[in-house]
Amino acid sequence: MRNRIVLSGLVVGAVALGTVACGDTTDGTPTTTTSDVASAAAAVELFNPCSDLSEQALTDAGLDPSTERTSVDPPSGEADWRICSWKPTDSSATVRVDVFSTSYTIDEARQNDNLTGFENVTIGPRSGVTLYDKSDTKRDRCYAAMPAAQGMFEIAVTWRGSESAMPDMCDLAVEQAARLEPNLPK
Repeated sequence: MRNRIVLSGLVVGAVALGTVACGDTTDGTPTTTTSDVASAAAAVELFNPCSDLSEQALTDAGLDPSTERTSVDPPSGEADWRICSWKPTDSSATVRVDVFSTSYTIDEARQNDNLTGFENVTIGPRSGVTLYDKSDTKRDRCYAAMPAAQGMFEIAVTWRGSESAMPDMCDLAVEQAARLEPNLPK
């Protein structure tokens, strides 16, 4: 029997791709194999935005370090994702900023049927993309993704205010990503 789990869409907003299937057994214990259906990312030691972004880097990017919320941060070792979010230092701002660190690539994100609206952008010196989750019909959250040796970083900006006052979320995501980019490994 082959069970297939496709990691896609958002894992607390995370763009994930990969296919994992049960393989044969070894001494009665099931083994796991990785299918190449959507080039699954290998778990690696990722840059950890929760601990590796300094308070100064966050403050310089207009984020309040005291508002950190951890979404995905395995206690140690290898991981596919590490995700933290912060509120802006401007208390009247109606957005939340999430920083995603992953071993998945932009090319893998483009293959994800749950993602849409890919637009090429420049984030600092890096070529990147903006994108949406297909289920986000209000377009109140945009991701700015940039490549990294480990895979990619995504900066998501989520609107928390009145729908009638919502600005272009991708413009905000690219602005925020450009502020954080100098502090993210290439």
